[in-house]
Formats: sequence, structure tokens, C-alpha cells
Amino acid sequence: MLKGKTAIVTGGTRGIGLAIVKKYLENGANVALAGSRKESVDKALQQLSGYEGRVIGIWPDLCDPEAVAKAFAEVKERFGKVDILANNAGISSRTSLYDYTLDEFSKIMDLNVKAVFVCSQAAARIMKEQGGGVIINTSSMVGEYGQPSGCGYPTSKFAVNGLTRSLARELAKDQIRVNAVSPGVTRTDMVAALPQELVDRISAGIPLGRVGEPVDIANAYLYLASDSASYVTGVILRVDGAAMV
Repeated sequence: MLKGKTAIVTGGTRGIGLAIVKKYLENGANVALAGSRKESVDKALQQLSGYEGRVIGIWPDLCDPEAVAKAFAEVKERFGKVDILANNAGISSRTSLYDYTLDEFSKIMDLNVKAVFVCSQAAARIMKEQGGGVIINTSSMVGEYGQPSGCGYPTSKFAVNGLTRSLARELAKDQIRVNAVSPGVTRTDMVAALPQELVDRISAGIPLGRVGEPVDIANAYLYLASDSASYVTGVILRVDGAAMV
């Protein structure tokens, strides 16, 4: 579905991000896997044997426009173009408002919102020159419903939704589609560490009867990146088993 295309995936070293990287590689894309540290990037690349020459690692500060522009330019130089940007990097917290520090709130907003803006801007500049592209952002079900603690995370995802819809309208004239995927509870490292009894209780509240797997989210990323979604832009695609909070 993505043969001959080049993708950049931020937060691509584990969980949903690594599943997206694998799904893109399986479908013919060249991929630049972005992580926060060289060590984590190298560890992820070791899990991708068989794709040598089609996957590389980068680790720019995603909130630094110059660092991101340089890294993305290197990806373009290596593979010839940048067709897809998957803005997946993010952090969460469950801190109570009464204990929230401004520093903690700022860190969440920086990586979850500012980095999405910085990376989207850098990618869009490349995509405009080459005649189009696709940007896909990772939102969350709490970006629609909120959550009972850790207000910074749902606030950041509300912002991602607004940025997604706005950029979709702004960049359409340049043939750049912008969408978001909104996962529900997904079996990432955090969920995998929970007691099975708790996971069963969570699953019981989801109409499909199970938590999501990273590949479920990656499949949505594949569809939105592909030509099958050529008329889809400005969409926040829920992948949550019809869960309600």
C-alpha cells in the first residue's frame, strides 16, 4: 500500500510507534524512525532485521525547529522525498491538579503539542515542494472526553485535534492531507504491566470486549497514509472498540 513512499515516525521506538514503523515497512515504505535518544533508536532498529537499507534512525529534539528541519532534510537526502509524517511521540501523567507543577504541565504540552507543530511545519515545507504528502497525528480518546486526573494530557490532545483540523483546511491547497488517530486503551508497556484482573475489568467496559493492540492502531495509520484515503482529511479517526469513558 505504501510502496516507494518515505515516512517519518516520531515516538517510533516502542509500542504504537514501533508498530506503525513495522506496518509501514511491511507495506513497502522507507522509514525514518525517530526517538528521544540514540540508544533507544538503536535498540528499536535491532528489532527490524530484514529491512536494512529501508529504515534509518534519527533522534532530534522535536521541539527545536532547526534540529528537526536538519533531520528531516537528511531523511529526504537519503530517500529522495518525505511523503508521510506520523506524529506519534507523546507523554502522559495522572497527577492531580492540586499537585501539578507548571514544569510538568509544560513538558506535556511541549512534546504533545509543540513538537507536533514543529514537525508538521518542517514536513509540510518539504511536502509542498514535492507536490503533496500526508501528516497523521496521534490523539487519544481522552481528547474527546477528558479524564479525572492528569489534566495536561487531555488538554494536549484537545489541542492536537484542533491543530489537525486547522492544518487540514490550510494545507489542502498544497495537496497535504492531515488527519489524526484517536486510540482507546491499547496494550502498550503501561497496560501490559497492569494486573490481568484489572485489564479484564477494563476490557469488560469496552463493547468489543478487549483492549486494543498496537497493530490495531497501526492499521489505521496505514489506511490514512495510503492512497485509499486520498479524499480523507481533517478526520479524527477513533480506534477504541466503541469505548465510552
